[in-house]
This record gives sequence, structure tokens and C-alpha cells, in this order.
Amino acid sequence: MIPAWVEGELVPVEKIEAHRRGLLHKAVSVFVLCGDEVLIQRRALGKYHTPGLWANTCCTHPHWGEAPEACAHRRLRQELGLEGLDLVHRDRVTYRADVGGGLTEHERVDIFVARVAEKPVPVPNPAEVMAVDWMAMSELTDQTRERPELFTPWLRIYLAEHADQIFA
Repeated sequence: MIPAWVEGELVPVEKIEAHRRGLLHKAVSVFVLCGDEVLIQRRALGKYHTPGLWANTCCTHPHWGEAPEACAHRRLRQELGLEGLDLVHRDRVTYRADVGGGLTEHERVDIFVARVAEKPVPVPNPAEVMAVDWMAMSELTDQTRERPELFTPWLRIYLAEHADQIFA
């Protein structure tokens, strides 16, 4: 169950139901940065939406009652085996995007950034992540414009509309 707004009230809703109905719901996104590079992940092919697309370091929905930062740390560990990163809350943004299959992500996202001096070595969970890469931010921005079909809608939105809020 994830926190979603139904008729203006925040209530626990099954994740798939929130996506089918396009309900506004809480989410968390993390960007791990080393110098001018960002750690990105390619979503596993078994994901029920946007499989095989490149996304930011990690993103998820908090459990009902779970604090955003605790959620961010949990998913870094579960998806990429990363622990102990110093996360800084950068902003909260809202977006809506069609993610295929009749599903909609309509999220109010707490965005966290971890700036690291040395690149951590991810250990991807194959059920969640099929590949990882470090990419220069300028190259990632260019690639999301030139080949948008390779990237999740939310990553494209973050880079096109919220980069100053996230990376300043």
C-alpha cells in the first residue's frame, strides 16, 4: 500500500490501483552524483511498467507511514546494494506521465541527491535493475532529448523541467 490522494484525502492504496486510476501519490527519487557524472539504472525487463528503460539512480513509492528519506535509503539498498550515502533533500516536485499499458504515474516526489567523492560500486538486484552506468550530466541531458524512447518519462521530466531545483 502506498500513500495516495483520493477525493483530497491521503489514504493507503494498492500501487497498481493508484497507477491504473492515475491517482496523485507519494514517491521518492534519488540521484547519486560523482563530479559531473550521475549514476543511472536500466529498469529490469520484469518491471510492470517502463521495463528496460533508463532511469535515475533509483525511484520508488514509500510504504504507508514511511518517511521519504528512510524510503530512499531502503530502495538504494534493495535495488543497488548501496548503503551509507549522505542524502540531501533537494525539493518536492509533482508530475503526471503516461507510462504505457493504461498506467499513469501522477507523483508528488521527494527528490534526494547524494554527492560522493568516489564512485560506489552498485550491486544491482536483477529483479529491479538490469544495468547501471555513470554518465556525464550534459550527455544524459542530450541523450534524453535525442533518444527519449530509451528513458523513463520521469527522468526526462526531471532533466527538462526541474534540473535547476535538483542539481543546483
